[in-house]
Amino acid sequence: MKTSHRRTLKTACAATMAAGLLAFGVSAASAHVNVNPDDPAAGGYTHLTFNVPNESPTAKTNKLEVSLPTDTPFNSVSVKPVEGWTAELVTTTLPKPVTVAGATVTKAISSVVWTADAAHQIGQNEYQAFSISVGVLPDAGTTVTLPATQTYTDGTVVKWDEKTVEGQPEPEHPAPSFVTTASDAAASAAPTSSPSSPSVTPAPSAAASTTSNDSGSTAGWFGLAAGLIGLAAGVTALVRSRPTKAK
Repeated sequence: MKTSHRRTLKTACAATMAAGLLAFGVSAASAHVNVNPDDPAAGGYTHLTFNVPNESPTAKTNKLEVSLPTDTPFNSVSVKPVEGWTAELVTTTLPKPVTVAGATVTKAISSVVWTADAAHQIGQNEYQAFSISVGVLPDAGTTVTLPATQTYTDGTVVKWDEKTVEGQPEPEHPAPSFVTTASDAAASAAPTSSPSSPSVTPAPSAAASTTSNDSGSTAGWFGLAAGLIGLAAGVTALVRSRPTKAK
């Protein structure tokens, strides 16, 4: 009976450890720089929030640079202050003039650079959010890619600039990006479906428009759930294996 009890206990512990490692592995893999727009409607303005985790076990993050598009440039960019960080807007002459909101644009802000003071660098198990307001957004269905460069205090530089391809595994360092949706005016003017008219597919929401940047968070929750299920299975097996006292 003791041998059976020990075997059951080992099995339960192994299952619990495996589930825990799965949850940890998924969560660790999901950590990367990502962007979330609050309103990705074409032709409008939006707040973009970049979430930047520190992934180094020994160094801190002290600088972040986000590149803005030059083929479909923004004619307006402003930065939300972050305590302990200075922000610099870098203006560049465009390769060729483009028309934005009816005006010809030859120069545009091509990047935003945040630099931390010593007291506000991002340490281990920490993250920081950086927000900018931009506009106008390009046509609906446009993928807006915003490569980011993360610098650590030990000199390590991580470039988040790899393209995410639908149907393929997410790259190690995916570039933050989102997809613009139909303009607010177009969405409000769209006819509603009725028995006498063809159905109309609604414009995707802001949450649906974000790319696989958010998939890591979803995977993290699945990993956590797997860990809890493994723990429950281990406890149940342990209880069932206890010998019943003879009456």
